[in-house]
Amino acid sequence: MPVKIPDSLPARGILEAENVFLIEEHRAIHQDIRPLRIAILNLMPTKVATETQLLRLLGNSPIQVEVTLLHTASHEARNTSAEHLLEHYLSFEEVRHQSFDGLIVTGAPVETLPFETVDYWPELVELLDWARTHVFSSLFICWGAQAALFHYYGVPKYPLPEKMFGVFPHRLNAPRERIVQGFDDVFFAPHSRHTEIRRDDILAEPRLVLLAESDEAGVYMAQSADHRMVFVTGHSEYDPCTLKAEYDRDIAKHLPIQVPRNYYPGDDPDRLPLVRWRSHANLLFSNWLNYFVYQETPYEFVPLPEGGQP
Repeated sequence: MPVKIPDSLPARGILEAENVFLIEEHRAIHQDIRPLRIAILNLMPTKVATETQLLRLLGNSPIQVEVTLLHTASHEARNTSAEHLLEHYLSFEEVRHQSFDGLIVTGAPVETLPFETVDYWPELVELLDWARTHVFSSLFICWGAQAALFHYYGVPKYPLPEKMFGVFPHRLNAPRERIVQGFDDVFFAPHSRHTEIRRDDILAEPRLVLLAESDEAGVYMAQSADHRMVFVTGHSEYDPCTLKAEYDRDIAKHLPIQVPRNYYPGDDPDRLPLVRWRSHANLLFSNWLNYFVYQETPYEFVPLPEGGQP
C-alpha cells in the first residue's frame, strides 16, 4: 500500500525508481480512508539517506501511511541543510498536541556519551514521556532503543572494547511473538555501534521480553510485555552499501576500524557486499505496522490516560 510523503522530499525520486508504492499528496487527500499516522524522529546525521531507508520499508504496509518527519529543536544539524529541515521536518513542539498511530526513533552517533550529557536529551525525554499517551506503538532503533530502554526501564548500556561492526546471525528466543512472525530460525542483521545492552538486564525486567539475540552481537530485539514498544539494537533498515560507506569514511580519516564482519565475500573490501538481511527487514517493519499498529490502534485514536505506556 502507498506511503504518503511530500512531493518535494528527495527520497521520492529514489523510491519511485525502485517501484516503491508512493502516493501524491493531492491524490491522498481525495481518498476516503484514514491513513496510519507515523512520526519518525530522525536523529541520524545522514538524514536524507535514513529517510529513504525507512520509507522504503514502510512502503510494504497494509494501508496508506502518512509520515511526519521530526527533528530535535535543541540540536543544530551539521550534515543536513536548514532548508531541507524547514521544508520537510517539524519540531516536537509543533506536534505535541497531536496523536500518532506509530513512532520510530532512529539511532544517533552519540552512543559513547552518557545519556544525560547528550545536548538534546531533555527534549528526547519529554518526547518519550509524551509518546506514552500520544502514540499507540513505538519502534526504537540502535541508540534510540538504548535511550528508550534506559528512560523507561533503567536498562543501562555498556561500552564495547571495539566497535560491533558487520552483519551477524541471530536466533529467535520467542518465535511465537507476532513481531517476528515469518522470521527464519536464524536470520541476519547489520550492527554498527560502540555500546551494548546486556541480556541479563532485559531478562531481569518483567515488563520486557527478549525476542532475538546473537552469540557475536548480543541482544538484537526486545519488546514491552504489553506489545506497545519494540527495541532493535541493529540496523535492519541499512542499504547494501551503508556499512561500506562507514568503513570507507573511517579508512579515509585514518581512524581505527576493522573490516565489517560477515559483510564482504571473503572479508575482502574490494568485493561488493553481500546482502543477507533484506527479507527480514521487510518482515520486521510490515509485522510492526500490521500487528502492532494497524490491527490494534482504534479508528479514532485519542490520547491515552496517564501511564498508558509502559
